[in-house]
Amino acid sequence: MATYVIYQGEVTDPDRYEQYKAAAAGSIAAAGGRYLVRGGEVEVLEGDAPSGRTVVVEFPDHQSALAWYRGEQYSAARELRRGAATARMYLVDGWEGA
Repeated sequence: MATYVIYQGEVTDPDRYEQYKAAAAGSIAAAGGRYLVRGGEVEVLEGDAPSGRTVVVEFPDHQSALAWYRGEQYSAARELRRGAATARMYLVDGWEGA
């Protein structure tokens, strides 16, 4: 069952964040993930708009997503993000009926 990494972040240093985006993209591809949402315009249907940027990445399963997050390549990318953005990131398992 697919697992999704959902990231919401507010960029505070755009130049450094661009470095993070490139490093993160490489780590995601290497781990078998793929972007479903990468920024983009948000239209609020209910409640408050999320602040900043929203990204959704699909991985084949929960273990693959955790291995990517804890892996060496993404750990290095996270260091680039430190000081360039504040973020919330979490895993959500897909629905088996999909």
